[in-house]
Amino acid sequence: MKKMKNKMNELAVIGYVKGKQMKGKLMDVLTQKSGEGFVDTALKILISVVVGALLLAGLYMLFNDTILPTLTQRIKDLFNYKG
Repeated sequence: MKKMKNKMNELAVIGYVKGKQMKGKLMDVLTQKSGEGFVDTALKILISVVVGALLLAGLYMLFNDTILPTLTQRIKDLFNYKG
């Protein structure tokens, strides 16, 4: 009976110490003021996706409206040479 009581006391002390250690770690994590948050990362990703989409749309419009029509006309003129 005495051995069981000692073992229970030992387990209680170990549990108490581990709990205090976990509380200290949790408080350290929650009170940190440095580092990068999820909102910052999400905002960076969103901005890069929007800028990339705008660049692709601009290139698409440039190729469809300006480069491809003149390129196809030049190729037709090249093969329709009547010299």
